Amino acid sequence: MNTITTPPHKIIGVAVIWNDQQQILIDRRRPEGVMGGLWEFPGGKIEPGETVEECIQREIEEELGILIEVGERLITIDHTYTHLRVTLTVHHCRWLQGIPQPLECAEVRWVNLDELDQFTFPEANSEIIAALRVVGSGGR
Repeated sequence: MNTITTPPHKIIGVAVIWNDQQQILIDRRRPEGVMGGLWEFPGGKIEPGETVEECIQREIEEELGILIEVGERLITIDHTYTHLRVTLTVHHCRWLQGIPQPLECAEVRWVNLDELDQFTFPEANSEIIAALRVVGSGGR
């Protein structure tokens, strides 16, 4: 008997963090593990009882050691990989203080919007980049 297994579903809060130079913070996943070595917008899984905004703030502090202000929602994306279904709720964020450190990733980097093409992101992130291009930095 065939049972169709649906991949696990994770709801993720994602931060597009802008600095005063209109640059965006991206981080590179550690080489081991799923989608290792790819670049991404930082964020993480929403815990029970947590709002998206609280999740994003907590994850950014845990992963990068910086304080941010979570702003408007940019986009929500549903994407199914072979091993996982994700719902990415993406918010514009503003860097407030601290120096980003790769606490839970391989590398962090500030980049301009037009430099994003030079980095390899997981498939679902292409929609975030497309949405950013539409609003530009004026959407903050």
